[in-house]
Amino acid sequence: MAPVTPTQARTGAPEAPRTLDRREGPYGEVVLRQRGGPGTDGPGTPAAPVIYEIIANGCFLMDTSDGRSERLLIDAALDALPAGRAHPSVLIGGLGVGFSLARAARQPRWGRIVVVEREEAVIDWHRTGPLSTVSADALADPRTEIRHTDLVAHLRTEAVRDTYDALCLDIDNGPDWTVTEDNDSLYSPDGLAACRDRLAPGGVLAVWSAQPSPAFEEALRNAGFSGVHTEEIPVVRGVPDVVHLARKGA
Repeated sequence: MAPVTPTQARTGAPEAPRTLDRREGPYGEVVLRQRGGPGTDGPGTPAAPVIYEIIANGCFLMDTSDGRSERLLIDAALDALPAGRAHPSVLIGGLGVGFSLARAARQPRWGRIVVVEREEAVIDWHRTGPLSTVSADALADPRTEIRHTDLVAHLRTEAVRDTYDALCLDIDNGPDWTVTEDNDSLYSPDGLAACRDRLAPGGVLAVWSAQPSPAFEEALRNAGFSGVHTEEIPVVRGVPDVVHLARKGA
């Protein structure tokens, strides 16, 4: 935890994010940080909202300050499925701060909810750590299953040939801004073919991104998907967060 400096104490300047946990794993370093909480904006000030952040290899991934686009990832996929499809299954790629899982678990229409997360630390932060405030109810839902494995490897594993009605993927800052080089292959023709193979007929692929990507939309069409389009979530500054959507043929 970073100490409050004398200058901060005198001026009431906001405290720097506090590191709650830091882990080294097979894919590098992951860090859980907290902003806000009692007294973080200086003595005598009201408690600031608590916000948790996940950092991977020094790159900011996500925090708990908003969550609109992570919820849209789930909502848009469900809306794009045929209305008569009862209890569709969904694979959520990346547990993150838990907004997507929590959203899916609140929707009674979903059947099986499978979450693939490669970082053991992230799973721990949800099961026994601070992020349980987001995901505890969803983790207790009997429809929910957490798989500790790499998403790219999971999609391509011949031994596990589960199919899903929806794939909701959020493991990077987008197709053009991956967290690790290995993730690049997910957005390649072979990676998109693996996604298509894991979808049931008429299934939906939804991919979160921190910015629009016309090139990725074209890649989806070239991979044989139909109904390719993008939904946007405006942000305070900069380009909007987006969800890329595509459908496998029936």
